Amino acid sequence: MKTYVWWGAAAVFAAASVALVATAKAPGAQCGDGFFPVGHRCCAAVSGDGKACGPARSCPAPLVFESGLCVAPDAVVEIPETKITVGPSDWEADGVVRARELHVMPFAIDAFEITEGRIHPDRAGEDPARAASAISRDEVVVFCKEHGGRLPTEDEWIAAASGATATRYPWGDTGAVCRRAAWGLQSGPCAHGAKGPDTVGAHSGDTARGVHDLAGNVAEWVQTPGPKGVVLGGSWATKLAAELRVWSRAYVDPAAHDPTVGGRCVYDRPR
Repeated sequence: MKTYVWWGAAAVFAAASVALVATAKAPGAQCGDGFFPVGHRCCAAVSGDGKACGPARSCPAPLVFESGLCVAPDAVVEIPETKITVGPSDWEADGVVRARELHVMPFAIDAFEITEGRIHPDRAGEDPARAASAISRDEVVVFCKEHGGRLPTEDEWIAAASGATATRYPWGDTGAVCRRAAWGLQSGPCAHGAKGPDTVGAHSGDTARGVHDLAGNVAEWVQTPGPKGVVLGGSWATKLAAELRVWSRAYVDPAAHDPTVGGRCVYDRPR
């Protein structure tokens, strides 16, 4: 069970923002260059019947071709020491929330969310670049440790998502539209019928430094003190654009295998 906390966006504004970014019944996924829309999915290649993602002969960037399949490269993005003010600071925040100061030291973060091909290679089939979901916080912790990393702190995740200028969304301050992130895919506004996340890197809403899917696709676990689990970034099932903002968090049972939740790792750097 998720509880969302919006730092500064009133529900009435969030509902209005959805009306602005998409029609009530969108035809299907809106994909980045080189990807093929198949219903609610964005595929690097399409199956013979045209109804699902399938094997490939080549792959659109940022994916790479391996053994007849498109996979996410094992790439990280360096994040420098960051000092920013995060949270709404305009009329949306009036009477709702105060902005806060954030300071993190240098670290590196995975360019892509954990994929099925990395965490479940035995069952990824012909879709290894799909974001892994329904993984508990401890499962992500173990995965990251095995790969020399750890969970990001909440401030590290926000620093990676908002950059040096503290943008509202990972791609900047302009609104959330369907081509920029995998969101609203279950019951609109971007598509209908999704039962899980999309292909990583298949949308255009990257950060300026090249981190993919920090908004939408799967919500991502972060380190937090206490028994509550916190995820950031919204997911493929998110309906409201306000939940994609870099400071918007949701509470999830850390032991839950929630189909909207996945993760990515960070790596310590010398200080």
